[in-house]
Amino acid sequence: VTGKMSSMQHSLPRDGTLQVLLFAGLVEPAGGRTLDIPWSGGTVADLRRALAEARPGLEPLLSRSAIAVSGALAAEETRVAVGADVAVLPPVSGG
Repeated sequence: VTGKMSSMQHSLPRDGTLQVLLFAGLVEPAGGRTLDIPWSGGTVADLRRALAEARPGLEPLLSRSAIAVSGALAAEETRVAVGADVAVLPPVSGG
């Protein structure tokens, strides 16, 4: 059984898709509340670039938006794995 599990793990694709949840002012330029992008892993900074490439209309908001990975706000150097839970939270204004 161990041999089978090991061979199955090696046959899994290394690249995948990342589903990103979007909120508020990000929904319209993205064309929906979720965005699926090709993703093989990387940092939050890499994710910002990939999102801007996938939907150029998001670019002006991405630099000011927070990104949460697995329910926690993430720094630019935080690793984002394939299949991670990711949300982009636009800047909030108020006073």
